[in-house]
Amino acid sequence: MERIGILTGGGDCPGLNPVIRAVVKRASIESWQVLGFRNGWRGVVEGEFIVLDDQSVSGILPKGGTILGTSRTNPFKKSGDLEKLKSTMTKHEIKALIAIGGEDTLGAANKLSKEGVAVVGVPKTIDNDLNATDYTFGYDTAINIAMECIDRLHTTAESHNRVIVVEIMGRHAGWIALESGLAGGADVILIPEVPVDIDKVCALIKKRHSRGKTFSIVAVAEGAVLKDQGVVAEQKLDQFGHVRLGGVGQVIGELIEKKTGFETRVTVLGHIQRGGSPTAFDRVLGTRFGVKAVELVKEGKFGNMVSLQGRNIVAVPLEAAVDKLKTVPVDYYQLAEIFFG
Repeated sequence: MERIGILTGGGDCPGLNPVIRAVVKRASIESWQVLGFRNGWRGVVEGEFIVLDDQSVSGILPKGGTILGTSRTNPFKKSGDLEKLKSTMTKHEIKALIAIGGEDTLGAANKLSKEGVAVVGVPKTIDNDLNATDYTFGYDTAINIAMECIDRLHTTAESHNRVIVVEIMGRHAGWIALESGLAGGADVILIPEVPVDIDKVCALIKKRHSRGKTFSIVAVAEGAVLKDQGVVAEQKLDQFGHVRLGGVGQVIGELIEKKTGFETRVTVLGHIQRGGSPTAFDRVLGTRFGVKAVELVKEGKFGNMVSLQGRNIVAVPLEAAVDKLKTVPVDYYQLAEIFFG
């Protein structure tokens, strides 16, 4: 019996379990056994896995998170890990590895492919910032959760005549903040792609209040930066060299209150956006991605990633997916600015 492996790396997000389920279901048609590696690349390096079958994936479609666990382990970070990973593949006679993850996980998959490891990628990030695919699963769920939170903040902001700053996920790309802010009617939206002019923000809020509005909602992506100044909560780096971001909402909230005199509160959505059951869109997209990934393995199209382009699921080189981030275009942000203030 031939075997394939599967892992989920990086941050969790809604839609991972539908991918796992789809891989197992499609692989069973080929009579392939699926080994699910625990906690991302760490599981492959350490040889920790479970055998996945119809019973083990039964009922996981609506569940958030990942039944395999995840981590931000980098197999190229520690000396000897690459050899251990290859040894695991050889020892268990694994035909190919399906890696589900974002920029970091797929970046490692791309390097492994160049090392001769048979790898197929599945794009995953709630930030929707992976290049070469129109959407990634988890994103639709995240913007709907953020939108609902903004809807709820409207009522409390209006009741107390306050400005409420809501900090939303988005390290380098402001997709979640922009689209949830648009859908939720935020009065100002701040994203990493456009440095924050705090005086302009305060002028918009003052103008709004001068028209008789007694409250404002400011949606800000966690990676947003003030002009000539970054906002970072910690300097600790993960294994892929990323600084932990956060704290921009509090800084902007304090500046708004100081410069406008309006009472301001800050809400950080944080991991709420990652949790819970995936939307129908994300369940279907994850399912289609999982099926296509197995078909790429069957066809021997290693070094590729599954991608949504229009309504079609196609193969694109892993290299194309990780060579640059997909950020918010200037014209899209200018559209949003029409509704500011």
